[in-house]
Amino acid sequence: MSMQWTADDLLGFLVEQAGLPPEDRPADLDVTFTDIGLDSLAYLQLQAEVQARFDVELPNEAPEGLTLADIMATVNNALLQPELA
Repeated sequence: MSMQWTADDLLGFLVEQAGLPPEDRPADLDVTFTDIGLDSLAYLQLQAEVQARFDVELPNEAPEGLTLADIMATVNNALLQPELA
């Protein structure tokens, strides 16, 4: 089963769970949490969601300059890796 995390999934989570106002939803994912006005708490919520939903670990603290595109790529790259036996 091939799963992928889409931009809509990521942005939808940020709007519904992390407090991103729908009108502040960015046009593209080349933005950081700070760029869209979210704080480290929102990142921690996202980190927990990614861990629970996909069993993918994100860094404990968002590295400086980590964009939403980077986060999505990290998750999708992990999902594409074959399960290690």
